[in-house]
Amino acid sequence: MQLVVRVFAGLSDALGASTVTIDIHGETLTGAELKELLSRAYPAAGGLIRTAFIAKNQAYASDSDLLFVTDEIAVIPPVSGGQQEPALRSSVVDESLGLHRITTSPLTADEVSVKVADDEHGASLVFIGTTRRTTLGQRTVLLEYEAYVPMALKTLQQISDEIRSRWPGSLTAISHRIGTVPVGETSVVIAVSTPHRADCYEASRYAIERLKEIVPIWKKEVWEDGSQWKGPQSGPWNPMRTT
Repeated sequence: MQLVVRVFAGLSDALGASTVTIDIHGETLTGAELKELLSRAYPAAGGLIRTAFIAKNQAYASDSDLLFVTDEIAVIPPVSGGQQEPALRSSVVDESLGLHRITTSPLTADEVSVKVADDEHGASLVFIGTTRRTTLGQRTVLLEYEAYVPMALKTLQQISDEIRSRWPGSLTAISHRIGTVPVGETSVVIAVSTPHRADCYEASRYAIERLKEIVPIWKKEVWEDGSQWKGPQSGPWNPMRTT
C-alpha cells in the first residue's frame, strides 16, 4: 500500500516536493513508524523529520496514533508563526472560518477589529505584527509565509475557543497573511474584546503566543545575502501541550 504525505516549509525544501509517497505494509502504521520510514528514505532530512509532528485529518496526532491510507496525513516541522508552498505561489488564497482568515491579500486592522465589536464589552485591543527591517543585525528584505491552510484555520478557531474558556464573554478574530510580506507590511492582525480591560490585555498576549505555538504557519526570513526558515524562538516545540 502507499501513503501520501504532505510536507511543508524547510522539510518540503529538504525533500524536494510538497507531497511524498511512502510504501507501507498493510493499511496502517503509527506516526513513529512513518517518521522512521521517512528518515530512512531521506536521511539528510532525518533530524528535521524527527522533531516534526504528524497531523492526521488536519489535527495533531501523537507518534503512537494509527494512521490509515485513507487519512489526510501531513508532517509538520516546527512552526514559527515560511515560504508559500509551490502550488500556491501564483495563486490567490482567501479562506475564512468563523472570525478567522488566511489570505494572500494585504491586511488592515479595521477589517479585523470590527469583527469583535460588542456593546457589552468595555475593552478591545488590536495586535499588529509587521515585517521589521533588521533582526539580530541582519537586514531583512522580506518575509515569506506558508500555511497548511485548512488546519491553520482550525487551530485559529481552537485559540479563540481557549480564550473564551479562560476569559468568558471574550471575542477573538485573527487574520494571517501568507506569501510575500515586504518590510513594513502586516503579516498578522489579532483583535480581542472583553467586558473588562485586564482580561483583554491577557487574552491578546495569549492569542499571539499560542498562535506561534500551534498554528501550522511557517516563516522564511529573506536577507540581502541569503534566507532561512525560522522555527520556534524559545524552548522545545510541542503543539500538543495543554494550556
